[in-house]
Amino acid sequence: MAIESGHSCTACCGCSLSRRRFLATGSAAAAALALPRVVRAAAEGVADEGPVEAASLRPRPEVRVLAAIVRIPPPYWLGWPGTSYDLPRFEREYTDALQRAAGTLGVRVAMNEVPLQDAASHQAFQERIRAEQPHGVVVILQHMAGWDQAQAIAALGVPTIVFAPVGTAFTGHVREFSRKPGVYVVSSLDVGGMEYGLRMIRAKRRFEATRVLWIHGASRGEEVMERLGVKVRTLPRRCFNERFDITPETAEVHRVAKRMRRAAKRVVEPAEADLRNASRTYVTAKELLREEGANALSMDCLGMVGSRLVPTPPCMAWSMLQDAGVTAGCEADLFAAVSLMFTSYLFDKPGFINDPVPETRKNLLIASHCTCGSRLRGFAQDPEPFILRSHSESDKGVSMQVLWPRGEPVTLVRFGSPHDLILDSGVVEENLNTPPAGGCRTSFEIRMDGVQDARDVEGFHQVVFLGDHRREVEAFAQLYGITVRHSA
Repeated sequence: MAIESGHSCTACCGCSLSRRRFLATGSAAAAALALPRVVRAAAEGVADEGPVEAASLRPRPEVRVLAAIVRIPPPYWLGWPGTSYDLPRFEREYTDALQRAAGTLGVRVAMNEVPLQDAASHQAFQERIRAEQPHGVVVILQHMAGWDQAQAIAALGVPTIVFAPVGTAFTGHVREFSRKPGVYVVSSLDVGGMEYGLRMIRAKRRFEATRVLWIHGASRGEEVMERLGVKVRTLPRRCFNERFDITPETAEVHRVAKRMRRAAKRVVEPAEADLRNASRTYVTAKELLREEGANALSMDCLGMVGSRLVPTPPCMAWSMLQDAGVTAGCEADLFAAVSLMFTSYLFDKPGFINDPVPETRKNLLIASHCTCGSRLRGFAQDPEPFILRSHSESDKGVSMQVLWPRGEPVTLVRFGSPHDLILDSGVVEENLNTPPAGGCRTSFEIRMDGVQDARDVEGFHQVVFLGDHRREVEAFAQLYGITVRHSA
């Protein structure tokens, strides 16, 4: 069954989902879920659980990885890495680095008890992979003769990270193998390459552990997205605005409004009532996500604003969720939301869904939208400066105009389906103001890399995020069989 991207500004993006279709809840269960948590708790005579911590909504799946040293039996004589190579020292150094990275990322790495250096140990390790079905495998080479064994392990079909310290590979060893799907080869002394390999495996597991609420239309159901494994639960659009209507102005609502007003560089259009309504939207979204057992959402927000179903667009609330690592996507564009999840799950940074505008005098791309996270350098980093504005198109509610750092690199990604994505990069030139520009509140110019004419940048609702991560995105796509294309 195809799922449409849902935005109205360009042609819909289709995707194929798996046949594992979940039945919608029965009418009685749906009616119960339609009540907010605080109301349902009172009706059932149980205690209210208190405010939802946004960060608690982020998926935290188990990630299991097997790892092994591959070499020939010591002592070495001739051949690379050489007789002078301190084998025990580097074995300890690389395995310790791998375990430190695993601890930082929350990944469980089981190191094989003995190095693989003969036919029996290789066979035993492959049998272990088949039996345990890990989410990934790490191979650390300690001799140039280990490439056949590394390829045999990768051929088992489990995503395989091969760390080949300098001295264990020539170009001929890596040229073809390093470009195969399901493989990430790090031919380097930089042990950070192993950490990035674990990051990719963890990101894929986060996709598989995610349920996204696709809030649009009038029906309810659930399906599982091919390849990425994301569970897509469709909710009727009215679920959100009806829930908002009965969400009270709690102490949390007032705290959030006060915090955002103080954190802003300045406040332009929004009044105090706008800030409170934006904070109510934030609380409503968190409650709905927790009740549905969900980790992300994508909503027909523009349609709701156009129909005057809510007094405020959800822009500020969505930006706050993004800063907590919880994907909140605009305009029910499902694959824009998947692209936001990608930057969040792989790089621990919020992305920025944007409407792309060519600036033909300066040959730049302008990225413009009213929802943008402020912790552009990472969820644990300080936010960039922002101004509280109204939603540009309706002049209602609260939108964060985030000021992007000039002169810094950015990466652009856009999934068209679970099987393909557009990838580009560039550098931030300048932030724009509305007015004199029309359009959305966060708006900045990008000088594109490798694109001769900004009019040729592909896609709509691309996700921009800070940093030059082009090669890392390509590595993830190769590891999980996703096709990448670039603008002309």
